[in-house]
Order: sequence, then C-alpha cells, then structure tokens
Amino acid sequence: MLETYEKPYDPACPVICREASPAADRSGRREARTRSLNSVQLITETRVPIAGTSEHPRRIDDEDERAGTANLFMFTEPLSGWREATARERKTKVDWAIEVARLLEGRYAYCPQVILVSDNFNTHTIGAFDEAFEPERARALVRRIQFCHTPKHGSWLNIAENELSSLTRQCVATRRSGDLETLQWEIAAWSSDVNSTQRGVDWHMKIDDARWKLKSVSPKIKT
Repeated sequence: MLETYEKPYDPACPVICREASPAADRSGRREARTRSLNSVQLITETRVPIAGTSEHPRRIDDEDERAGTANLFMFTEPLSGWREATARERKTKVDWAIEVARLLEGRYAYCPQVILVSDNFNTHTIGAFDEAFEPERARALVRRIQFCHTPKHGSWLNIAENELSSLTRQCVATRRSGDLETLQWEIAAWSSDVNSTQRGVDWHMKIDDARWKLKSVSPKIKT
C-alpha cells in the first residue's frame, strides 16, 4: 500500500483511491471512528420554510420527515488533487462495479491501466463486473485495473476515507437533503469547489515509518 503511494505520477496509470460509507457489521455495531460516515439520512421538510427578509432571517420548522437513506461513494486521485463524490440508493456489488466503470469509461477512458486502492469489503471483487455487465465489457474493464487492497483492520490507509470524512463534515452533516437528486447535486458542488481550491494530498505515512509506527503488526526479529 505505502509503495503504491510513493509511485511517481503516471497519467497512463493513475492511482485512484475509492471508499464508500460503511455498513454495519454482522452484530449491528459500527466502528466508532467511522460513525460520521454512515449511510446518509434523507430528510424532507414537513412545512415549507419561510424565506428571509430584511427584518427576519429564513425560518425553518424543526419538524421533519425521514425519506430513506443513501450511500456515498468517494473516488480520489491524490497526486492530481482530484476527487469526486456520488450517491446511490444501495451499496451492492453491482453498484460498486457501475461506479468504477463510469470512471474507467469516462475520466480515465484513455488510460491503459489504473491502480485502484480499495478496502477488502466482500463487494469489491472482480466477479462484481460479471454481475453488472456482459462478459466482454466486464473483461475489458477488469484487464485495465490493478487492484491494491488495504490490509485487514487497515482501511485508514485509504486516502479516500479521509476525503469521505471531509465531505461528511463540510457538506452532508450540515444540510437536509430530501431526495437522492438533491444530495447528488450538493456533493457534486462540494467536489467541484474542493477540486478548484485544493491541490494534492499531503500524505505523511512513508515506508520507512511503517516499522516503528506499526509495531503491533510488524514481524518480531529474534536476536
């Protein structure tokens, strides 16, 4: 993973990090450090807000209504300072494959290869493309991807997780979105704004730092 991040920028084979809002584990619990990244609650207003005037600010009733949930998908290319957030109703194998294919056939259509950094979630498999597309298209997509999975319990090494956290704090947590289309528009606006103002990602974790910073997972050398 760290060797991947230290590769020089190659426009013909860019490094793309991908993350999605996490789901609950089998016991129904969620990791404390990722609670802010849970599926987004879609909230509608039960009363139409009153527009602001010169005498009164905009007034919103506290009562609202739950309109379902949405799952966030984040893609980021750290060395170019680019990121893009999308939202879907579900987070299945097919949803994952469709989002990856959209980038490979869009922004990265002319890249012979891409390095895709992702966690080890059971939906992130080569077989997902076979479920989503016809065999020829699925094979063409998979052949262009070099998979780089984060280690078990090491999803924090995925730079896209940091970007997803920023999106949640700066955009999603402070707004009410009543439907998926509104949420898509808001997170797209966030992506465009951050892309225009932020350069690359200042990643401090280097290969030489790993052995002493990650002592618990490093091999023990007996003397």
